[in-house]
Amino acid sequence: MDIASILRDFAFSKYESSCYLALLAKHPSNGSQLSMLSGIARSRIYDVLRGLAKKKLVFEIEKGLYVPLPFEELKKRLRSQFDSNLKILDDQLDAMVEQSGFEYLFTLNGVDEVITKAMDIINSATQELYLRLFPETWKRLRKSIDMAIHRGVVIRFISMGTMASVYDIQVYHPDVEHLKNRLGGESIDIIADKSEAIAGIFETDNVNRSPFIWTRNHWFVIANRDSLRHDFYHYFLDKLYERGESLSARDKQIYAFIKADD
Repeated sequence: MDIASILRDFAFSKYESSCYLALLAKHPSNGSQLSMLSGIARSRIYDVLRGLAKKKLVFEIEKGLYVPLPFEELKKRLRSQFDSNLKILDDQLDAMVEQSGFEYLFTLNGVDEVITKAMDIINSATQELYLRLFPETWKRLRKSIDMAIHRGVVIRFISMGTMASVYDIQVYHPDVEHLKNRLGGESIDIIADKSEAIAGIFETDNVNRSPFIWTRNHWFVIANRDSLRHDFYHYFLDKLYERGESLSARDKQIYAFIKADD
């Protein structure tokens, strides 16, 4: 998207955005110069300048000679207007929308949409995050996870593949390759603050159309959180009974934490 198109999203007309950008690039300028720079007909340019002057986006410093509102000032004004309008919208919609105790399940598709929402959920977390991720997905989300840790969010992490031990509460899922084949791809499960979840599978041959569920539905969130808690127990049982190994001191600490983490 070009700059002129972005400005049109902020209530600039097509001609106003072209004229302002031309003046920003070369100022002071007169109408004839701006007509050539912007591609706006000379018969139209002065009407455009009068409109911009009325909005205090350009200023006539001498007769027929114009300068733009500095871009930094424009940014401040647009940000202030946006925040003010958003607050009005928020207040009025809260009053209009019927309150409901039911939260819907929304379908997301495509890597970019899913990863963006996953980052949004992680960035909004304030207390806890349950994460069950394959290593490549974890790498894409690691910065957001690290920021959550700095905010005091406690991470419960299940690795769906080989990776270093990064978090205090972390295990790996047993027999991942078999599970990946059975699932038909790489899954993502993220549960934040017992209140929001995203879950689904990037199907191997259908990555960009694979459906994911995002929701704040209480029962969906709690059921998926419990599913991830049970994967910690799966790790402990596999280590004890399938591999015949003893739990380490760290394992025992994680077990005690998860057991108490209702």
